[in-house]
Amino acid sequence: MPAPRKPKPPVNNAAKSDKTVSAQLHPRNRHQGRYDLSALSTSEPGLKEFLVQTAHGLSVDFANPAAVFMLNRAILQADYGILNWSVLAGQLCPAIPGRADYLHHLADLLSDSHGGRLPAASGIQVLDIGTGSSLIYPLLGSADYGWQFVATDINPASLDHASVLLSHNPVHASRIVLRQQPDPGAIFKNILQQGEWFDVTLCNPPFHRSPQEAAAGSERKWRQLGKASAAPKKQATQTAVLNFGGKDAELWCPGGELAFILQMMDESALFPAHCYWYSSLVAKAEHLPALKARLKQLKVQDWREIAMGQGNKQSRLLAWTFLTPSQQSSWKKLRWNKR
Repeated sequence: MPAPRKPKPPVNNAAKSDKTVSAQLHPRNRHQGRYDLSALSTSEPGLKEFLVQTAHGLSVDFANPAAVFMLNRAILQADYGILNWSVLAGQLCPAIPGRADYLHHLADLLSDSHGGRLPAASGIQVLDIGTGSSLIYPLLGSADYGWQFVATDINPASLDHASVLLSHNPVHASRIVLRQQPDPGAIFKNILQQGEWFDVTLCNPPFHRSPQEAAAGSERKWRQLGKASAAPKKQATQTAVLNFGGKDAELWCPGGELAFILQMMDESALFPAHCYWYSSLVAKAEHLPALKARLKQLKVQDWREIAMGQGNKQSRLLAWTFLTPSQQSSWKKLRWNKR
């Protein structure tokens, strides 16, 4: 198995006077420009049947879930040395560049917190909230940075599938621990344990407020790709959900993204010293005022909004810490500056 690729030195783009940085694909992201589909199909022959010739060269049908899955499988094998990757039927098939971007920005955040130097990989512990059957963040974070992960989920079937992925990738298995959240209504409770510390947490929270809203969102994506269904609306909606993947807690929760992140913030305040940086993706910009107001109420010591962009899609990650300057200094000495 190929050894994890050593990333280039972090670019310090996490700190600005207004705590916000501009959106662009991260410079360390491996997926700049167009995919080399010919090379990818050599690495994963199963991709060949999904290639189509266009006026701009080879492409894949991004409205075909089988094609998207096979493209991801090929990327992970060719670029990251991750073998036999898959997801449970019906679950989210993540876009690799966007997931990698989150990790690269977290690396910059840690570097900025450490005087511009990324702490040694062996000293970094990451908590992934809602890892899903794809285990995508821990696998990418292990491959790019060699970080240690605790990957959590409420769905035992997802964790069982993730365990199979690790059995195919022993190098990454040595860095990743799977942990089930027994309470579907909790986030950090039951997960953060006594005497356990994490340098950063990450989460891609449920986006929608209900199954109906999730179905409508998936159908909009389907139509934007020019694949509008002629089937009756109920049947078309079901088809859209199936084609774009994701179900249950992956796509929706009561109150949607805003309610989930607010709960995450409230629970993080119960464990102020267990983590240096808590973080979450925020898909909807209109949620930021309420989220920032909650951080102010919780009296966090510092927070960062980091803009992320890929094509026409814009999002951002929000990170916060309860550690005082004195506690931050002690954290670095005990965890990041060990000899």
